Amino acid sequence: MRIIVVGGTGTIGSAVVNELSARHEILIAGRKSGDLSCDITSEESIRSMFSKAGKFDAVVVTSGNVVFASFNEMTAAKYRVGLEEKLMGQVNIVLIGREYIQDGGSFTLTSGILSRDPIRCGTSASMVNGAIEGFVLGAAIEMPRQIRINAVCPTVLLESMGSYAPYFRGFDPVPAAKVALAYSKSVEGLQTGKVYEVLN
Repeated sequence: MRIIVVGGTGTIGSAVVNELSARHEILIAGRKSGDLSCDITSEESIRSMFSKAGKFDAVVVTSGNVVFASFNEMTAAKYRVGLEEKLMGQVNIVLIGREYIQDGGSFTLTSGILSRDPIRCGTSASMVNGAIEGFVLGAAIEMPRQIRINAVCPTVLLESMGSYAPYFRGFDPVPAAKVALAYSKSVEGLQTGKVYEVLN
């Protein structure tokens, strides 16, 4: 298969590339580096990426930011970061990408454990992750041309605990390589409308 990994130089993205590259051709897309340039907040940039990619069979998205701050400090502008980047960025990858992807292809999006296990300062992440999962469940039953769509919902990464440990007290982190297996299941399997939760 020919697979585009959007965010393929990040912690999860790099692990996904490492997992899939032994068996498939990988195109890494990123805002600043990679085989393809893509700013997921820009529909024009997304369309340009797909136009330049040529034929492809799957898209994995592992990028998108949210703001972590106490609820009392959150504003509409801070919520909008997650809505525009992690949520609509991924949604637009699907909306535009469905025009370009091969018949029977797949999209794999990324949510996160805060959709069901909230933490202090994580209201934006909880909201956005839940919306991503809802989008996947709803879109799966209407995708054209036997195209599949799933999401991976990882807990906090072991590699990220240096930065995020104060937010995730009591959580059992998982290595990125284990999370990458869920993306492999989504891309190389046949299921659709699934949210693959990755816990220890």
